[in-house]
Amino acid sequence: MEKKVKIAILGYGHIGKKHADMVFQNQDCELLALIDPKFTTAEMERQNPVPCFHSLQDFLNSPLTADVVAVCTPNGLHFEQAKTLIEDGIDVIIEKPVALSSEEAEELEKLAHQKKVHIFPVMQNRFSPPALWLKDLIESEILGNLFMVQIACFWNRNEHYYAKGSWRGTKNMDGGTLYTQFSHYLDIMFWLFGDITNIKSKFADFNHSHLTEFEDSGIITFDFASGGMGSFTFSTSVWNENLESSLTIIAENGSVKVGGQYMNHVEKCIIKDYTAPELPATNGANDYGSFKGSAQNHQHLYRNIIDFLRHGKEIQTTTDDSVKVLKMIENIYSSN
Repeated sequence: MEKKVKIAILGYGHIGKKHADMVFQNQDCELLALIDPKFTTAEMERQNPVPCFHSLQDFLNSPLTADVVAVCTPNGLHFEQAKTLIEDGIDVIIEKPVALSSEEAEELEKLAHQKKVHIFPVMQNRFSPPALWLKDLIESEILGNLFMVQIACFWNRNEHYYAKGSWRGTKNMDGGTLYTQFSHYLDIMFWLFGDITNIKSKFADFNHSHLTEFEDSGIITFDFASGGMGSFTFSTSVWNENLESSLTIIAENGSVKVGGQYMNHVEKCIIKDYTAPELPATNGANDYGSFKGSAQNHQHLYRNIIDFLRHGKEIQTTTDDSVKVLKMIENIYSSN
């Protein structure tokens, strides 16, 4: 019987708890430790028998040895914490974004290569049934030449989400809407269609100027380096609840639209001499109480990581792709 992969969770907020659940549910994993500076003595006792630590250094100084640490802390902390873990020879899962600059992400990638450890970026939407179907559709060239792609992400993020004193909404810890909310969908776009050029952007802050240090809405137009043109429209100023995350493709041999709140539903498939398959059901959204995030696909990410570590199977979310998506985000912001 193979040994379980020992995983520690760094950061035990909303997303850290999601990662802990994934580890608990995976019979090939063991939840080794939880690390969060906000743990109270009572909380640490409640988590028993899982050891709890107030800091990453406390954990590294302990006799426990992790195979992997999942970094689930605020965005602005990812780089330094991941760097510390990599230097210690520990594989890391890093929630999106891997870092708040492509230079930092490249530094992590280079260091991981030197230390012979692995970085597993969290881009779990690649595992959703509609996304996998779209990937197969594009790679099979059934659609022919690509003409246009339109992506629309319209979400709600209110004062409960951007609570006073929170890291959310700050430039140095959050980064901006394209890093925190919509990098998943920029990643899907990059994964399917490749890099973009001739970028033109317009941003606005409609109803978050008292809550954040950056835009809440934007319209981005561009050309794909591989051919065709596209647009990416986003907002977190939608009233009351998330409205949609959709992707529409217009191509030589047909058109496709994947919609729903989280690109979780095939709404239209009109392709010459092609019948769309029945896809497996898509998981519901991550529900964090006062807000909802992307669809629940972390279990597929963990399965992929375990299969890679044990059997050398191809990892589906690479650091190289994460660097390229970060560069895309930087180019979008600089084009404004």
